[in-house]
Amino acid sequence: MRKVIFAILVICFIMAIPSGAVADPFGPLGITISLINLDPDPAVSGNTVEVRLGIENTGSDTLNDLLIEVIPEYPFTLVPNEPAVQKITTLSSYQYGDNMKIIKYMVRIDQDASAGGYEFKLKYYEDGSSFKVGKSITIDVKNAEMAEIIRIDQTNLVPGKQSSLKFTINNVGNAPLKDMVFNWVNEDKIILPVGSDNTKYVKYIEIGDSAELEYQVIADPNAPAGLYELKLYLTYDDPLTNNETEISTIAGINVGGGTDFDVSFSESSNSQTSFTVANIGSNAAYSVSVVVPVQNGWQISGSNSMIIGNLNKGDYTVASFNLRPSQQMPAAQSQDESRTNRPERNSQNSSFQNSQNSQNLRIQIAYTDTMGERKIIEKDVTVSQTAAIDAVTGMQTGRHRPQQQNGLTTYKWYIAVLIILVIGGIYYRKYKQKKLLESQSTNTDAIDE
Repeated sequence: MRKVIFAILVICFIMAIPSGAVADPFGPLGITISLINLDPDPAVSGNTVEVRLGIENTGSDTLNDLLIEVIPEYPFTLVPNEPAVQKITTLSSYQYGDNMKIIKYMVRIDQDASAGGYEFKLKYYEDGSSFKVGKSITIDVKNAEMAEIIRIDQTNLVPGKQSSLKFTINNVGNAPLKDMVFNWVNEDKIILPVGSDNTKYVKYIEIGDSAELEYQVIADPNAPAGLYELKLYLTYDDPLTNNETEISTIAGINVGGGTDFDVSFSESSNSQTSFTVANIGSNAAYSVSVVVPVQNGWQISGSNSMIIGNLNKGDYTVASFNLRPSQQMPAAQSQDESRTNRPERNSQNSSFQNSQNSQNLRIQIAYTDTMGERKIIEKDVTVSQTAAIDAVTGMQTGRHRPQQQNGLTTYKWYIAVLIILVIGGIYYRKYKQKKLLESQSTNTDAIDE
């Protein structure tokens, strides 16, 4: 029984010896593969790097047709057209040190790879042989810091008005951002910060996160409307190079935009109700139109809109419309009805004025702002209905005035002619009497002689 066990052990030992020899045929020959360097160094995620490998033979036998094959695994991939297998035709005995063979591979590193050490795997073997030996080389991968100013929340500033201006900085790299300094400059000095300077400090932004920096700014109230340039600067320390990195870019801010109006009742006369329209905002308004929309309590005859042109800030103009309170329309439908019902109408007007002497009128101001956008602003204006009613009444009664004036003018001519005839008759009578007296006086003097 002991002999049988001993025989089995010997057989197992004999079988193990060739197996070990076959597993690593290059071991006794002294083949070594090592990382010489990287270009660029360090290897950065998302970049392409040249990996340089040194092949040495410390054995006494010369090797012919030695193949080195790379096995790409995450985060490494070979660039397009880069062969995975390279051949060393002859590797002489004791060829090492300064005489080693150097081969190169162009490798791309995945952009999402985090910082750390990764195994660069390969295998080597003789051409035509099925015996292959695996090898791993550790390559340290770093992350690139990259910041991006991705958004400015405000693109329009109203001159003379304080506004909030926010800048968003996003970390789009694969490493945290540290010790950042951000500032912006408007060389025209039209846009300036208020309450602080133009520089802010950010301690830390994690990968994929962002930081929001807020400023209070004001645009020069006398600035012409237009687009103004902001120069943006961001600096931070780059751990890969140990140098300060600066990002610079530009952004546009529009100064101008919309405006505001003040509309007030001016007067009512000659059937027209007038309103004063003033540009009280900080920007000019172009192609301004005043519109009286359809609404309860008021009726308008003729056009309900009026174009008043351009209005610079601080300018004003007058817009007039044929307005009348809709409650008073039945009382003035015709000339005869107006004459016969005048006492009753006056009584109704007096009662209406006592109960509601004024009423709001909705007016729309349509204009084009400095950015070329068409806008509409609505204003409620308190209008004296008494004045509007008087204007309507004056218009209606004024229609008959020409006939009355024509009749009165005719009578005046008759009276004037009559007066002239009377005066002429009186003078003529006096003239005749004077002549008669002179004739009698002449006759008396003749008789006396």
